Amino acid sequence: PLFNFPSSSISTADGSALVKIGNTTVICGIKAELTMPPSDAPNKGYIVPNVDLPPLCSSRFRPGPPGEQAQAASQFIADVIQSSDLINMEELCIEKSKLCWVLYCDIMCLDYDGNLLDACIIVLLAALRNARLPEATINKETDLAEVDIQKKRHLKINRHPVGSSFAVFDDSIIIVDPTAEEESLSTALLTVVTDEEDRLCAVHKPGGTSLSGEKLQHCINRAITRNKEISKLVDKVIESMKTAK
Repeated sequence: PLFNFPSSSISTADGSALVKIGNTTVICGIKAELTMPPSDAPNKGYIVPNVDLPPLCSSRFRPGPPGEQAQAASQFIADVIQSSDLINMEELCIEKSKLCWVLYCDIMCLDYDGNLLDACIIVLLAALRNARLPEATINKETDLAEVDIQKKRHLKINRHPVGSSFAVFDDSIIIVDPTAEEESLSTALLTVVTDEEDRLCAVHKPGGTSLSGEKLQHCINRAITRNKEISKLVDKVIESMKTAK
C-alpha cells in the first residue's frame, strides 16, 4: 500500500504510530517525563524530537553517532513543531517555574527508500494525536509531583502540518514523493510543509540548483492539495481506531 498507518504500535509508549509511504517505513514512540520548565519559558513544556537512521533501514547508513542526514531531519522536525504551532506548549506546563511535561519523540526509520521528511512529519502528528498523558499535580505539603495514571487525557493538537517532498531535475521536471534513487539522481530536493488552513509552515531546500518562483509556487499548490488528502486519511484511521475500541 502507498500509505499504511497502524496506530498504537508501541504499547509501552505514551503515544505511538507507524507510517509507510511507498517503501519507506518509520515508527514513532512518544515518552512523556516530568521536569522543570526552561528558564526562558517558565510557563511552557517542550517537545524533543529525534530522528534515527540505523543501518537496519538501509546499507547507506553506518553504526555509530547520528549522521548528517539524521541530524538535519531532527532539526527540521523541531523547526516544523515550532513554526506550525502544532501544540500549545503552555498546556504542557503543570505549575509555572516548577513542573512541566517534556515529550521525547523518537522517530526511527525501519525501511529507507527516500522521502524521509514527509514520513517523519506524518508519523509524529499521528503519534501526538494518539498520545495520552496522566494527570499530574504538585502536592502542597511535600512539594513533590504526584501522577494519577488512572486519569489520562489526549493532547490538544492546534495545527495539522503535512510535508510534501519534491525531486527537481534541472528546474524543468519535478517529481512528487521521490524514491531514494530519484533523490540521488535529482539536481535539487525541496520539502514544503503546509497546514489545514493552507498556511505555509516551512520550506526546506538543502542546496542544489535554483528553482524559479513559478515552479516553487507550483510545488506549494501541490503541497496544499496533498495536505487535505493526508489529513482525511489520518482522521479516517483515528476514527476507525475509536470504533474498534
